[in-house]
Amino acid sequence: MSWTIADIWEAIAAAQPEIPALVQGGRSIGWGAFDARADALAAHFIASGMERQAKVAAYLYNGPEYLETYFAAFKGGYAPVNTNYRYGPEEIVYLFDNADAEAVVFHAGFTDLLEQIRHRLPKVKAWIAVAEPGHPAPAWAADYDAVVGKVPASRPVRAPWGRSGNDLLLLYTGGTTGMPKGVMWRQDDLFQVLGAGGNAALGIPPVTSVEELVARIAGPEHLRPTMIVAAPLMHGTGQFSAFIALNGGGTVCALPSRKFDAVELWNETERLKATNIVLVGLAFSTPMLEALEANPDRWDLTSVRSMSSSGSMWSQENKRGLLSHIPGAMIADSFGSSEAVGLGASASAAGAEAQTAAFMLGPNTAVFSEDGRRIQPGSNERGLVAVSGFLPVGYYKDPEKSAKTFKVMEGVRWSVPGDWAEVNADGSLKLLGRGSVCINTGGEKVFPEEVEEALKRHAGVRDAVVVGVPDARFGERICAVVEPEAGATLTLATLSDHVRGQLAGYKAPRELVVVDTIGRAPNGKVDYKAIKDRALRALGAPA
Repeated sequence: MSWTIADIWEAIAAAQPEIPALVQGGRSIGWGAFDARADALAAHFIASGMERQAKVAAYLYNGPEYLETYFAAFKGGYAPVNTNYRYGPEEIVYLFDNADAEAVVFHAGFTDLLEQIRHRLPKVKAWIAVAEPGHPAPAWAADYDAVVGKVPASRPVRAPWGRSGNDLLLLYTGGTTGMPKGVMWRQDDLFQVLGAGGNAALGIPPVTSVEELVARIAGPEHLRPTMIVAAPLMHGTGQFSAFIALNGGGTVCALPSRKFDAVELWNETERLKATNIVLVGLAFSTPMLEALEANPDRWDLTSVRSMSSSGSMWSQENKRGLLSHIPGAMIADSFGSSEAVGLGASASAAGAEAQTAAFMLGPNTAVFSEDGRRIQPGSNERGLVAVSGFLPVGYYKDPEKSAKTFKVMEGVRWSVPGDWAEVNADGSLKLLGRGSVCINTGGEKVFPEEVEEALKRHAGVRDAVVVGVPDARFGERICAVVEPEAGATLTLATLSDHVRGQLAGYKAPRELVVVDTIGRAPNGKVDYKAIKDRALRALGAPA
């Protein structure tokens, strides 16, 4: 059958209307209310004049409104679009314009930023603001609570064009080069790649119908997941994990605070008896472990069955430490990307922690040479990791980049996002990294040239190169290697503030190395490896 997510969630809501679907702090929204509120929002989109597969941007922090917006988009046959809430004005303009966004649901705290650029986004037909303390909905936007409170008499809401498994979700990713790209996932492919209501690791097969899914959820042996999504819903890790929990009739819990607080996480885990926790690498796991070490007997965490991470590698020491405090849990570390789910996975249990970056090849994963030849296990030959099976359609409005990532090899279509690896004799992967200069800081991908251009707009900067240097918590942090203008005195604080005025805060440098000359080649290019080695020496860090 052709799966549509709205049909699945509507059936679950009808079967268990009182079970919590969404929780944040003191707010708890049952499955029935989740369905009704999404119906009201979908009706608002339709009344705004949006046609089939119009794009709905969620410019929101974690919370019930995020998933309600996606549910409403699915109901109306629209394509939801994630928005990085750390973006600056120019990045938001680019994203909404590139995505052809016709509706924007946003937290009212972003009103000042949107008022600067709203006149440059003429495609948007519906602005809907989630009011916050001190930030009411502006006059030019509908109030979110008022919209979702007007539940239509005829439900479920369906647009005249209906729904299809071909309906899209756009997942924008910073990628490794250039501006963000919208990965186009068909709903049918997405449901399938996320397990189709099953769990291969636990030996639970996919379902074959909505009726089977509902019956399975209602079964006495079903253990309904209660998942704390600590990672941002605006990123694939948090978003797709939340979908897995909802597809299983579970509860998705957002932390009350917007800044990650490990003590708050453990408080909520105990209070909600959470079964699953979703994080992203060291940026989360290190403070989580530090909180447990400082308060070893403070929390009852026996409900936790799994902690999962994707998008950023973390250390074996962190895994071992967390499992020493929660010995009944498993740690699932997945290797994948927005355009390639399921490249590899590793699982750790107490006393059996997987090595960092020791991923087993997924069932649809292989490693190929650049000329399309399959790399054999134990050959010590390097190649690019690829996955087949359920894949995205491509990148939105970018056939050239789509052709570079989605390739036909051995008569099969593969997604090849650019990760280099060797295949060990036992079939495990030895990851080598991306064949680019992309910086991954706390799961956020930063394209160096974008930051370099921002730095070079400072009057005191003659030239600049940006590299990533090791960071114990975030994996990498951004280091600016800067050649100043004659007589200029530059400080890290000044340059960081300058970059923040143009780009998202996480793109601002955290380290500064001042040099006499960048030493570009005659063609204007730089040797990033040499510059990085130079920066590491200047900072006294190991190469």
